[in-house]
Parts: sequence; structure tokens; C-alpha cells
Amino acid sequence: MLAGNIPTGRLVFLAVERHLDDLDQGAKRGLRFDQDAAARVIKFFRDFAPFKLEPFQQFKAGSLFGWKGADGYRRFRTAYMEEGKGNGKTPWGAGICVYGLVADGEPDAEIYCAAVTKEQAGISYRDAAIMRDASPLLKAKIAKHRNNLSIEKTNSFLRPISSEHRGLDGKRPHIVLIDEVHEHPTSLVVDKMRAGTKARRQALILEITNSGYNRESVCFHHHEYSQKVLEGILENDAWFAYVCHLDACAEHQKNGYLQPAGDCDKCDSWLDPETWLKANPGLDAILPRKYLQEQVTEGVAMPSKENIVRRLNFCMWTQQDVRAIGAQAWSACAGVDRDADPVKVRERWLEELRGFYCYGGVDIGCTDDMTAFLLLFPKQGPLLKPRALPWFFTPRESVGLRTQQDRVPYDTWEKQGFLTVTPGQTTDYDFIRAKVNRCAADFDLREVHFDPYRAVHIVNNLLADGIRMVKHSQGILAMHDPVVNVLSMVRGAEFEHGNNPVLTWMADNLVVRADAQGNQQMQKPENPKSPKKIDGMVAFALAKGAQDANGGDGGGSVYETRGVLVL
Repeated sequence: MLAGNIPTGRLVFLAVERHLDDLDQGAKRGLRFDQDAAARVIKFFRDFAPFKLEPFQQFKAGSLFGWKGADGYRRFRTAYMEEGKGNGKTPWGAGICVYGLVADGEPDAEIYCAAVTKEQAGISYRDAAIMRDASPLLKAKIAKHRNNLSIEKTNSFLRPISSEHRGLDGKRPHIVLIDEVHEHPTSLVVDKMRAGTKARRQALILEITNSGYNRESVCFHHHEYSQKVLEGILENDAWFAYVCHLDACAEHQKNGYLQPAGDCDKCDSWLDPETWLKANPGLDAILPRKYLQEQVTEGVAMPSKENIVRRLNFCMWTQQDVRAIGAQAWSACAGVDRDADPVKVRERWLEELRGFYCYGGVDIGCTDDMTAFLLLFPKQGPLLKPRALPWFFTPRESVGLRTQQDRVPYDTWEKQGFLTVTPGQTTDYDFIRAKVNRCAADFDLREVHFDPYRAVHIVNNLLADGIRMVKHSQGILAMHDPVVNVLSMVRGAEFEHGNNPVLTWMADNLVVRADAQGNQQMQKPENPKSPKKIDGMVAFALAKGAQDANGGDGGGSVYETRGVLVL
């Protein structure tokens, strides 16, 4: 696969690469791979399942049960797996549930096949029951009743469960298989099952799904989260991801495309049989090629079916924004510090940049949200490329909730010094004011552009402190030039960000919208409670606007001759 002899989507490639990297470096984080434990689950399928595990299924099973944490228990607590329809996801997941019932050493194990409806939950449960019925040894060990497989000796059971009739409360799951996550209208099933695992030593949530269409669904949120984990944008050693897909070409990936552009002949095409294996790892061995060809033929002939075929059979989300910045393009902007510890890079930069001139941008968040302040240092003296140096602020009351609920490592960023957490339920703007003043003392801070929304009080205080503050409207006409210029800097690797993890996360969240005239604007999430934040990139654009307004080279401000222009 890594040698390039098997067609593989980029995210699956990254999943395998992550495994190999952790074999080499994981011990530093307390991780170890138990080869015997991995072989045991694979051997269980060989001996007791009515089907043979294919190599990609062995990789998933071996990873889930082979990797252990520093406490000796399983490393992975959640597994998100997205594959084309018909690749054996449900039987495989049911087999994992049976293994958890009989061979995982967990007393009082509660195993659930969970779904929105009883009918959907019953599909994976029936696969588990078939596995039990096909093996004389399993039949002797597992009692079978209506909708219940049990082992009296260990007081353990496997059952289907759904959100109907309030059946999700009060459970203490050891393993949960959540099938067809893309069909879940809310996160209720996922949240209820996860909440019940807190007392278990090594609980495992298995999420298996086709691609969906709703970008506000729990499925898409976990799809995006998995992508960020695999790309190294977010760190979570307890999250396993195996996401199949067709690839955009290199140029479209650089421009933020997560899947093929429909009008590009260099991107993977769902019409090309050479690409089918990327979204269908069980092709030929599990999924008949003839069936897939029939689906493609029908999708071409019937426009009403095309999106269904692309989504279910080729892992293409049919409603998806294009990221404004590709992960590879952003990574290229790390420069010589690409592989360096970002904490040490930041410490070094704070010393190296002392006395250098710079321009600032500040984006004030909601009272309980994120606020960003960023300095942009143009090329000067020994500085061969501009540098972006950001600070982020959020109230204490939001850190725990967002860390746990959104799975965004606010707590880690605080410990590393990338996030300043202010007391209480709302951001204390005095902390931001103090930081701006400190930066004005350490650097030659020439001008700060700010979003006027919610900024009156802090701006008045900063003006009184002698900081040159300039209002910069967030309207699309006012933001077009700085947005385009920032994106150009990223795509041309014309600046350095030092691998700041918060800014990297926000850059990955960024979506840009354009009006009919082609004017571009950074698009914030419509839901203020969305885990996706882009405040740092807005502050970047504001700082770039400040630089451009001053000629970009440290010259005099245009405001000295024409005054402040507010759009």
C-alpha cells in the first residue's frame, strides 16, 4: 500500500502511515503494539467467523485490539470507519462485538448493536447471531434468546438497541457497534452510548458508515474530525480512523479539495474502474465488481440516482464545502521549522522578533467564545519570509466542555501556552489588552486592525494606551483584498506560521465564500456553538490588511494622507 502498488485513498494511506509512525515513535507517548493481542482477534475470525478477513479488515481489527496505552488497556476508544456500500462493514463489526462478548476478558460486559431504529439495529445483531450459530464452539458458550446473546458465567450479553422507546439510558457499554452513522439525524445515539462508557476500563465505540450529505450531522463532524486526526492537525491517541475515498488531484488538494473536482480530468473519477478500490477495499473479494459496474451504469443513465451512487458506493459527500486551505499547502508554510516542537519555535521567535516592526489584527469572539490577536511581521533584515505570531483567549468555563464535547484539545493548548484561559464564563478583555500592550513594548507594533463588532470597550482602552487601532469592516468588499492576499501567501508558501496548533486547526476549518462579482470573504460557522473556529485566520486577514494599508514595507501609513476609510 505505502509502496504505491495498491490504489489507496490519501486518508487510508495516512492511517497506515500513522500506524507505522507510532510503531517507531509511540513509546514516547506510552503506546505499545501488542502483536499477540492483534493476532488473537484475527485468529478468532479465522476460526469462528463464517467469512475470511481480508487484509484491510485485519488491519482494522489488529489495530483496535493490538494497540495499548500506558495503562495496559486498549488505546483506541472510538473507531470511525467509512467505506463504500457492500464492503462487509456490518458483518465485520458484528464479529468484533462477538469477540468482545466471549474473548475480551471483561466481566459484566454489555455489548450493543445500536441504531436509530430497531430494524436497523437488528441487521448487525442478526450478523452476530449468524456468527454464533455457524460455530459449534460459540453455540456451546453463548446462549441465544430473542434479541439477546448471553454468557451466564460472566454475566455478559449482546443486544440490539435503538433510540426508540427511550432505550438508550442507563447503559454501561463495553463495546458498541453504531451502524450507518450517516443516517442518524442527531448525535443522540452516539452521545448516549459514549456517556455510558465512562466507567469501563477499555470501552470501544465502533462507528461504521457510508458517506452522507448533511454537513451538520454527527457523521460529517466525525468524518471531519477523523481527517484532522489523520492529517496531524488534531492529536487524539484514542481515536482510530479509517476513511476510504477517491482523491482530488495534487493541485486541487493544495487548494483545499477533500474529494475530486467534477470538472477536472486529473482528479479521480467514479467512472474509472482503476479508482474503485480506493473507496471499496473489499472489491472483488467481498464486493462483486459486476454489482459496482451496474451501479455506475445506472448512475450515469439516471441523473436522479447519480448522487446516491457517488455517496454510497464511492464515499463522496454530496454536499460539502471546499476547504480554503489544503493541509499540504499549510504544512509547506512551516518552513525550516516544519518538524520542530512548536512550543520551542514560539519561544525562539519571541526572542528573534524583538524590536522588529509588525502589524496586528484582532477578532473579538462572543463573550464565551474564542478571541484571536495576531501579529504579522513582514520581511525585514534577516527575516527572509513574513511570520505570523498569534495569541488566543477563551473563558475558563468553556474549556472543559469544548475539550470533552467537541474533542478539540483546548486543555492541551492551554498547557502548551498557545491558549490563554481567562477566569469565569466570559472572556476577560483585560487579558487581551495586556497582551497587546506587552507586544507594543516588545515589538515595533505600528497598527492594529480590528473587527468593530463587540470591540468598542477594548478598542477605546487600547487607544487610550497609545495603540494605533483602525476599524476594518467585515463586509465582503472590505475583506476581499486581505483574504485573497492571505490565501495567496499560503498557497505560495510565502510566510511562516511555526506550526502553531491552534492557528493550524483554524486554517483547516476555513471556508471562503464569493459573491456574484467574485469578491471573497472568510465564512464563519453559522452556529455560534459550532466546534469549528476561524478567529485566528480572520485576525490574520486583518493584520494583512493593516500591512497592505501601510505599503507593506514599513513605510508611512496611507491614513496619514487620506485619513481612515471605513467600508
